[in-house]
Amino acid sequence: MELDFILKKPIAHRGLHDENNPENSISAFQAAIVCGFPIEMDVRLTKDGKIVVFHDDSLERVTGANLLVKDCSFEDLSLLRLSGSQERIPLFTDFLNEVNGQVPLLIELKNMPNVNTKDFISLFCEELKDYKGEYAVQSFSPFYIKEYKKLRSDIPAGILATADSTKKDFGNSPIWKIKARAVKNMSFNKSVKPDFISYHFTDYPNKATVKYTGPKLGWTVRSPEEEAIARKYANNIIFEGYMPKIPE
Repeated sequence: MELDFILKKPIAHRGLHDENNPENSISAFQAAIVCGFPIEMDVRLTKDGKIVVFHDDSLERVTGANLLVKDCSFEDLSLLRLSGSQERIPLFTDFLNEVNGQVPLLIELKNMPNVNTKDFISLFCEELKDYKGEYAVQSFSPFYIKEYKKLRSDIPAGILATADSTKKDFGNSPIWKIKARAVKNMSFNKSVKPDFISYHFTDYPNKATVKYTGPKLGWTVRSPEEEAIARKYANNIIFEGYMPKIPE
């Protein structure tokens, strides 16, 4: 399976965003394209079953609206603006049309506990069926990746992980510590067989990352100094807040 397209150039976290181009906005994605960086971005479902490009469960941090994405229709979301700009939350299909294969994509499937896994992954695959560009998929949810690989074994799919999950990361679940341990140890890798892993760069190395012998990404790197640390262990980085050098 070809993985070079997510290993060769640094990957722009939520696009090449800054004070003028909000994260996960069309303008941030356009900026990444201009500079030739692959794009990392996030997808989740709206109340009316539309796939949108947005990171958080809540809209508050980025739009100021004290609402959850899952409780809003896409029409509701279209009324909001990102970080005080004129940018809107993109529909996934509009994002794909905008990028149109100009740079590779690293698409994160956000974990949504109350969403049917098979239905979500099926819809996601359907929206990508005619996309001609290079892309890979990643998620903290091994169940999403396992289901995805059943449908698209030809597309690289990897596991996201960190050693520092919090109770909030698991919706205040009473068994969050067990889930956090599973994420840290990538406990489902034997079953999922990920094509790569994407681990928080400050958590390299640990027993789980050493055990995994495939391609490794490090996230989220925010300076040349952090990049130097990440590259001791990871084959490539996911970055924001500075301009890394693109290898010749």
